[in-house]
Amino acid sequence: MGRKIVAELVGTRLIVWDPKDSVAIYRKGFFGKPVGIPKPKPDQDFSAPLVLDMMEGLFLQEKERIKIVDTKTRKPIPRATLMKLAAVTYKDFELGYSVYRDLRNQGLIVTPGIRFGSDFAVYEHGPGIDHAPFIVTGRTENDTMGPFEIVLAGRLATTVRKQFTIAVPRRKGKMDYLVFRWFKA
Repeated sequence: MGRKIVAELVGTRLIVWDPKDSVAIYRKGFFGKPVGIPKPKPDQDFSAPLVLDMMEGLFLQEKERIKIVDTKTRKPIPRATLMKLAAVTYKDFELGYSVYRDLRNQGLIVTPGIRFGSDFAVYEHGPGIDHAPFIVTGRTENDTMGPFEIVLAGRLATTVRKQFTIAVPRRKGKMDYLVFRWFKA
């Protein structure tokens, strides 16, 4: 993409109003949700604005694919301002964003995992092409998980046929992934 696509900050969401830009962003990694289209097909054209959440928007801004502007003034919003807004709006935003960014930088498709009881659902190719093989939850090195939490997460992951994974950020931008494999005794 030669030019940066414009996304307006509206509350805590980012809106790409131009339908052609919406399609372009969506097709380059399944970013956002087109308004009024619950499950767009990968090759589907649509004429609707695209709604991005803060993680998607900050990632696309970091990759210099979008420019985020104030809806009233149309002036670019500094990244630091957006990070502060996201940190106030979302619990443990910095942890979640570090996991999101790492997964995206590996070329994976990352969507919200709330319906699976996790932070993210992770696809190799994308929704409508394959099923998400992993559900990922971010934790810090100091977090603890009791046996009931592990069993609960494992049961849920097994029920939805996904691998339960914990992502733990380390120093120097490294990320450790703990993948749980379940077996019958």
